Amino acid sequence: MPRKVFFSFHYQRDAWRVAQVRNSNIVTGYDKPPFLDAGDWEQIRRQGDSAIKKWIDDQLNGTSVTVVLIGRETSSRPWVRYEIEQSWIRGNGIIGIYIHDIKNHNGEVDWQGQSPFDGLPVPKSMLNLNMRDFVKLYDWVRHDGRANIGYWIEEAARQRGK
Repeated sequence: MPRKVFFSFHYQRDAWRVAQVRNSNIVTGYDKPPFLDAGDWEQIRRQGDSAIKKWIDDQLNGTSVTVVLIGRETSSRPWVRYEIEQSWIRGNGIIGIYIHDIKNHNGEVDWQGQSPFDGLPVPKSMLNLNMRDFVKLYDWVRHDGRANIGYWIEEAARQRGK
């Protein structure tokens, strides 16, 4: 059965890099939720926070793994944090993949951003641990994401019993 995967990322800054990950045919066989284009995102954003939360929650329905594509500013994005927290609560496996070394439309790479998992507490837990302790981080370029993302996704799913 295909695995449904949710991709979390900072849309405005990283959409080009994210498209390269999604269009590289490495997640063939996985059911992928649709990505919004800029116009669709703006339409939802104008409806307010409750509309954004509803869209995120709807996209997370039925997923078993969340892949956080980490660019320079991803850790500062409140909706990325919400997506991570909701993914954890739903029991999704979660991985983080740095995408800063993927070239943008101008052929430029970016600075590596901070992990969005640093300092993020494990929700609904009595443990005094950070989510970073439960999430594996990879680098798309250095760890050959094109060849390995399928394995990373399956490992994250197994870790959470999916």
